[in-house]
Amino acid sequence: MYTRSWHPVSPEDAVGTPSFVSDHGLWTPEQFAAAERIEADLAGLDLVRLVFPDPHGLARSKTLTANAFRSVLRNGMNFSPGPFLFDTGHAIAVDFLGEPGLGVEEIAGAGNFILVPDPLTFQTLPGTAPRTAWVIGDEYLRDGTPHPLSSRAVLRELDAAYTARGYSAVVGLEVEWYLTRRLDDAPGHEGNGFGLQGSAPRVAPLNAGYQFNLDARYDSVAHITDPLALHLSALGLPLRSMEHESGPGQVESTFSPMSALDTADAMLLFRTTTKRWCAQRGHHASFMSQPRLPAFDPSGWHLHQSVRDNATGRNLFAAEGPSGGPSAEAKAYADGLLAYSRELFLLSVPTVNGYRRLDARHALAPTRIDWSVEDRTVMLRMVGGGTGAHIENRSAEPCANPYLAIAAQLFAGLKGLDGTAAPHPGPAGAAAQFVPQSLDESLAAFRAGRAEQLLGRPLTACLTKLKESELRRYDTWRATTGTDDGQVTDWEQREYFEAY
Repeated sequence: MYTRSWHPVSPEDAVGTPSFVSDHGLWTPEQFAAAERIEADLAGLDLVRLVFPDPHGLARSKTLTANAFRSVLRNGMNFSPGPFLFDTGHAIAVDFLGEPGLGVEEIAGAGNFILVPDPLTFQTLPGTAPRTAWVIGDEYLRDGTPHPLSSRAVLRELDAAYTARGYSAVVGLEVEWYLTRRLDDAPGHEGNGFGLQGSAPRVAPLNAGYQFNLDARYDSVAHITDPLALHLSALGLPLRSMEHESGPGQVESTFSPMSALDTADAMLLFRTTTKRWCAQRGHHASFMSQPRLPAFDPSGWHLHQSVRDNATGRNLFAAEGPSGGPSAEAKAYADGLLAYSRELFLLSVPTVNGYRRLDARHALAPTRIDWSVEDRTVMLRMVGGGTGAHIENRSAEPCANPYLAIAAQLFAGLKGLDGTAAPHPGPAGAAAQFVPQSLDESLAAFRAGRAEQLLGRPLTACLTKLKESELRRYDTWRATTGTDDGQVTDWEQREYFEAY
C-alpha cells in the first residue's frame, strides 16, 4: 500500500500568531512548565478539544489533531466571535455588520480573536477512543490584550484582587439537574435556525419522584449516575456525592471546596461531561431550571463561599470565642452580597426560565433578599461553624455562567469586606425585600446598576444586548401565540432543555 506524502508549508503560520504567548508575556512560569510536560506527552494522544466558555456559560470548542495542537499551544488558535454575538437561541444580538455598540473594534466585521490554551487546565479524558484531551483557553484580542468580553478574565481579575489583600476565596458547588431517558434519536432540526430553536428532545422520566433522598429513587438512576460519578472522579473533579432530589430523576451533585477559578472550570467540565456521558447512553441530562415536563420540580444551584486569610490560613467567617455565630467578616461579606444582589442578579439567573423557581409560593426557593442562620427561604444562608463556617447563596440557576456567577459573588463580598458596599437605589417597599421575579425585572436592575464596576463597559453592553434579544423573542412568541398562563412554555423548553 502506498500513501502520498503531503508537505504543508509553514504549518505553524496556519494557526493563531507565531510566538503569540511569549511575545505578549501571557503565561506564568508555572504555565510554561506545564506546557513543556504537555508537549512531551502529546505523542500518546490523538485529539485535543480546545474549549472556552461563551457569555452564556456554554462550552464552545474546536477539536484539533495532537500534531496541530503542538503549534496551537504556544501560538493560540483563531476563533470566530460568533459565540459573543448570538443569544441563547442563536439569534444575532450584536450588530457586527453595523455598529456593534460594545466599544470593541475587532467585533466589527466579525473578525477573529485568539484563544490561548491554559496549560494548567490540560487533562486527558479517560476512556476515550480516539485518545482525547480537554483544555480550556483564554480569549485575547489580536494585539495580545485580554479580550474584554471574556468571562474567565473577569474571574481572574477578582482572584487577583483577593490575592492583593492577602485573601483567597473558597467556593463549593452544589448543583441540581435532571436525568431523563431519550425516547428517540431525532435531532430536533425541523424549523431550527437563527433565533428559533427546533423541537426539544423527547424524554421520559426515570421515576415518579417526590420521595426526597429515598434510596429506592436513587436506585432508578444509579445505572447512569454511579458510573458517571467514577468518570467524574477519574477526571480529577472532587466529587463528594450524588443524591436523588425531589423531582422525577432529579439529581444533586456536590463537590469539595476549591479556589474560585478551579470551581468555575470544574462547573464547565462537569456540565459538559455529564451531558455527553448521558447522551452516549441513550439518556438526556439537562441543567435547565424548570423543564416543561409533568411534575418536574425546579432545580437550583447553591454556591457555598468563604474567605481564607493567606498569612494565617484562618477562615475569616469563623467566629472567635464561644458565640458560634457568624464572624464580623462573614456579616460584612453578606452585607456586600445583599447590597449588590438585585443589580447583579442577572449573572446568577440569566434565563427566562430560571425565574420559574423563584416564585414566592415555592417553599424552598430563596425568595427574600436577606441573610439568616440555617434558613432556606432567604437568599443567603449561614452554614456551619468553626473552620467550616461559610455562606450559601441559594439563588442561582444551574445553567448560569459559572465564571460570571462566581465573580459577582466575590466582587460584592469583597466590597462588603472593604466596607464600600453602599446599597444601590432600587424598588421601594415590599418589592425591595424579594429577589427579582422575571428576567425583565432583573435586566432592568442590571442596566440601572453598577455592573460595569465588575464587568467593564464592553461585557456589560454585550450581556445587555444578548438578554434584550432573548426577551424580545420570548415576548414576540407569547404575543403571537397568545400564551400567558404562567406555566413553563414550549418556547422555554425548545430554547433551554437541549442546549443546557
